[in-house]
Amino acid sequence: MPAATNPLSQLIAEKGVLLADGATGTNLFAQGLEAGEPPELWNTDAPEKIVKLHQDFVDAGADIILTNSFGGTSHRLKLHNAQDRVFELNKAAAEIARSVADKAPRKVIVAGSIGPTGELFEPMGALTHETAVASFVEQMEALKAGGVDVAWIETMSSPEEIRAAAEAAVRVGLAYTYTGSFDTAGKTMMGLAPKDIHGVASDIGDGPVAVGANCGVGASDILSSLLDMTEAAPDAFVIVKGNCGIPEYQGTEIVYSGTPPLMAEYARLARDAGATIIGGCCGTSCNHLAAMRKAIDDYSAGPRPTIETIVDHIGPLRNKAASDEPAGGRERRNRRRG
Repeated sequence: MPAATNPLSQLIAEKGVLLADGATGTNLFAQGLEAGEPPELWNTDAPEKIVKLHQDFVDAGADIILTNSFGGTSHRLKLHNAQDRVFELNKAAAEIARSVADKAPRKVIVAGSIGPTGELFEPMGALTHETAVASFVEQMEALKAGGVDVAWIETMSSPEEIRAAAEAAVRVGLAYTYTGSFDTAGKTMMGLAPKDIHGVASDIGDGPVAVGANCGVGASDILSSLLDMTEAAPDAFVIVKGNCGIPEYQGTEIVYSGTPPLMAEYARLARDAGATIIGGCCGTSCNHLAAMRKAIDDYSAGPRPTIETIVDHIGPLRNKAASDEPAGGRERRNRRRG
């Protein structure tokens, strides 16, 4: 892992475990964002709502806030005829988050959120490595100009896309992290397993500051992925940013089942499982995050959790491959994890 020469590495060195923020989309929907409306346009159309999003998370105790730029590549923005606004929208996203972080009473890291392009790489699709790198460079140059501390590459499925984004970060001169979404039978949609996340871009630049998992299918499953990641590389900095329980339809709306006490328990288990950066993804509000902050601050070390412990405390696994594994196999794996 790179030396502590960037703000994120320095804060990890100071505090040991960091709290990342919660959901962007879910909380913006609560402020009036319409389904299908790109959140990135609010960076210029409704910046006060993005300020509130970040401020609520800082007030709840977040050490890291992610810019409102997840879909900020030209590939994603072209779906809304905004592909010519990449620099404007991403720079604004970074500046808004920077303004909130700089007023905080403690050090808060501004992480530039970079999501997937939504395109498939050759030979399955038309996206080439160089085209992907160029797209990410365009986005990251704007995020850097707006003042981000680190490139936060997230919700990735393809190792090739992670590598392209990591290469872009190095070209732009940003430290980087990356996370996969292990939402398909315990792997990413493109077949990447949690235990293999560490090696995807370890040879690019100084390597990532941290790697891990976000989103996925629920808090129990992402904790299972966390166990695999920390077992594979016990000394690495690992990120876990799980959804707030399980998404459920109530009428036409998607509601997440996780309560603040459940997310507090998730945070405690994540610490016991070796996570360095713990946050929430879809459905995670500032109330959930405040409970997670308290759980981290009041933490007393417990044993490394087993799958059975996670299920008992958080709920059943949703990934078919994980939940269908014979109990004896799970027990043997968890004994090996210590």
